[in-house]
Amino acid sequence: MTRLAVVTGGGTGIGKATAGMLAGEGYDVIIVGRRAEVLADAVKWIGPQASAVTADVADPAQVARVVEAVGDRDLDVLVNNAGAFVAHDESTLAGVAERWRANLDSNVLSAVLMTTALLPRLRRPGGKIILTSSIAAQRGGGGPYSAAKAALHGYGLDLATSLGPEGITANVISPGYITDSEFFVGRMTPEGHQARIDATLVKRAGVPGDIAETVRWLVGPGGGFVTGQIINVNGGSVLGR
Repeated sequence: MTRLAVVTGGGTGIGKATAGMLAGEGYDVIIVGRRAEVLADAVKWIGPQASAVTADVADPAQVARVVEAVGDRDLDVLVNNAGAFVAHDESTLAGVAERWRANLDSNVLSAVLMTTALLPRLRRPGGKIILTSSIAAQRGGGGPYSAAKAALHGYGLDLATSLGPEGITANVISPGYITDSEFFVGRMTPEGHQARIDATLVKRAGVPGDIAETVRWLVGPGGGFVTGQIINVNGGSVLGR
């Protein structure tokens, strides 16, 4: 039977590139996102091995749609890529609380709910869980977004520890500055773009394909002995530690 992968946040950017790579590797791919039109365009781009589920994976009731789509098949790869930088008026304590909850829901709870719901279907041995973090988790600058992405590091280590005996690996990819995504829409200036390139050692911005290629390694034969790792893909903007 064809291998199966689920990619949340799969309609654009890193998620779309990752889903396309997995389809090219022979996987059936279910992409998940909140916007049906965006997902439909991504399915056309990825090809006939792709299907889509419209769902907000921070909502337990909507996560059930993804579980239904997987059905009784074994799941080989789960890429928890959904997430967002959520801004909000923080002039009041209520506003601060709302922004922090929104960032934690979007970036952490989404991954926790999706992983927990699909855990019974993950292939044993051989299942792969990948969490998408951010360079902001390691150098700050994003407020609750930085904190939320850092929380994924601890969660990923916990998954690796608990699931390793069952033959399931869990790793976190921490991207640096990635263009060709929606993350910086309306928030990036030419000066900010150049400053982020200058901060790298290789003097270029990353692209979604850089992250997709890291996923290719992790889910392929070369990644079978890799688990419980925070893998930085940032052009040297933050050095490994």
